[in-house]
Amino acid sequence: MENPLHIINLSRMVVMGSDIWDSVKSTIEKLGYKNPVVLDDPITRKIVGKKVSDDLNCNHYYISSPTMEQVKSIGDTIKNEKYDIVVSIGGGSVIDVGKLASFKISIPFISYPTVASHDGIASSRASITDGEKKLSIEAQPPIAIIADTKIVSQAPYRFLASGCADLISNYTAVLDWQLAHKLKGEYYSEHAASLSLMSAKVTIDNADVIKEGLEESARKVLKGLISSGVAMSIAGSSRPASGAEHAFSHALDMIAEKPAMHGEQCGVGSIMAMYLHREDKYKTIKEALEKIKAPTTANELGVTDNEIIKALMMAHKIRDRYTILGESGLTERAASKLAKVTGVID
Repeated sequence: MENPLHIINLSRMVVMGSDIWDSVKSTIEKLGYKNPVVLDDPITRKIVGKKVSDDLNCNHYYISSPTMEQVKSIGDTIKNEKYDIVVSIGGGSVIDVGKLASFKISIPFISYPTVASHDGIASSRASITDGEKKLSIEAQPPIAIIADTKIVSQAPYRFLASGCADLISNYTAVLDWQLAHKLKGEYYSEHAASLSLMSAKVTIDNADVIKEGLEESARKVLKGLISSGVAMSIAGSSRPASGAEHAFSHALDMIAEKPAMHGEQCGVGSIMAMYLHREDKYKTIKEALEKIKAPTTANELGVTDNEIIKALMMAHKIRDRYTILGESGLTERAASKLAKVTGVID
């Protein structure tokens, strides 16, 4: 039996604690790098970015948006200035730009999330806009993660709830992966799938105790998101954490006038995907999201019923990945029925 080469690229260090901005310097020293640069934005600079760059005695650059143009611009600057490691401090945009820009010039990056809204803080995937297209691009996982529970717990609770929803949606992502393995012969890793499912299960089991402003809640979610990122690294793809529910979210990003957060949309997508997989289990997803105070309806997402239906109808076209939606997708009638029976639309 053929054994194809499989490379697992993992983070080397995870530093977790409260108010640990001063650990960045020692982390870089332990990793053996000498010339860091900080990426942040005006908000995260006030929160912790300035403290870090001052402590490192290094330059910083603002990231305005997660675009290919920004990736190229900051990549050229990093290369010309001969920085040897990037420290990305912020939410998805700053981390994704730092992740892809550093990857393109073959240097490592450190992820220092100020919110825990999705698993991109630890994964090798970068969500980047290229023109009108939002792309999910394979890059590299962070060489180290600074998981500051104090900063994450002080962010608006909506971000943490979105991170929980992203984790819970791993359930349907793994079911889609198993389906693709059975029907299409797609590669499947039990280890990666088990780690992803564990992250979802722990989140659901702790739905009652994840609360606003609590560092312990931030710690639980950060651990789950990091574990989810590791699962993707083991799999060599985003399969353990991205199925029909993610395709639905990306479709909604494309068509909705005002899309919600990525994790929030994945949570709602997971309610509907679970109904298609196991009709008797979708309420487990929905009830966990309600406990965490994450959206479960179109109205709570801030999108229209029609946008939900259209996103369901086009989700199967988002990427070449087999899911419960099949190869031909859902008809308008089927999409409308699915959204109504799960309570996503009225």
